[in-house]
Amino acid sequence: MSGTTSQGLSGVAETLLIPLYIRALESERSDALLKDVKALELVSKRDLDFSRIKQIKMDKNDQVALILRNRKFDHYTIDFISRYPEANIVHIGCGLDSRFERVDNGQIVWYDLDLPEVIKIRKEFIGDEVDRYRLISCSVFDNSWIDKIAKNPKLNFLFLAEGVFMYFEEAQIKSLVRALSNHFPGSELVFDAFSPFLVRMNNFRFKISRAKMSVHYNWGLKHSKDVEEWANGITLMNEWFPFDEPEPRLAGIRWVKHVPLLAKVMGIFHYRLGQAIT
Repeated sequence: MSGTTSQGLSGVAETLLIPLYIRALESERSDALLKDVKALELVSKRDLDFSRIKQIKMDKNDQVALILRNRKFDHYTIDFISRYPEANIVHIGCGLDSRFERVDNGQIVWYDLDLPEVIKIRKEFIGDEVDRYRLISCSVFDNSWIDKIAKNPKLNFLFLAEGVFMYFEEAQIKSLVRALSNHFPGSELVFDAFSPFLVRMNNFRFKISRAKMSVHYNWGLKHSKDVEEWANGITLMNEWFPFDEPEPRLAGIRWVKHVPLLAKVMGIFHYRLGQAIT
């Protein structure tokens, strides 16, 4: 089976191998910003085919930014758990990330949601459902999963979408956010987004890439406050950009912080979706 498992992946689903591979490379460093034991294990087994991923010329600064993003999502999750120790957390587009293992406090209920072909591989290499850990195998835009877990609107829910929304149209994302706001009032949503400028640049880079991965970015967030207009009660809580942190490994390009077009090309955005039911 070596080197064949990823052959069933295509398009958006195939991109789950990119962050997995980068997390594994980072975890090998003595000064790693994030340690992902599961990523190291999966890459070292050679059961997943990374040949196309290795063809991509990944900029070192881009890799650091991705790891910082991954770590920041962990921090947002840990903060939410500190406020709601028995929280329900839904990881949208979970891929092969092992965030549950990194942040679990022994009380939370965790849902990993992704496309059926991804969940199939996840079950094979990471494991099936156990106790407080559940799997949702469908498109995030199939609202049946929302109805399934929205049995008690008073529960505290956090929704995480890392490396997901940029692949879809704004109308799809807006519809999803409205559904979450309606079904889970008072819940929180954390997602990352590119600026429209970076979306255009990345599409150009993929177009000429020798790797020829069939991936296209469709949505960029111009202003974080724009999301507040999507539904009543949506409130921006905070936002984060890679150059907000004085990371030494980004020192060589820190000058972009002073260039408006480049300073905030990728960010993480944290929202509250309406008012909780009391």
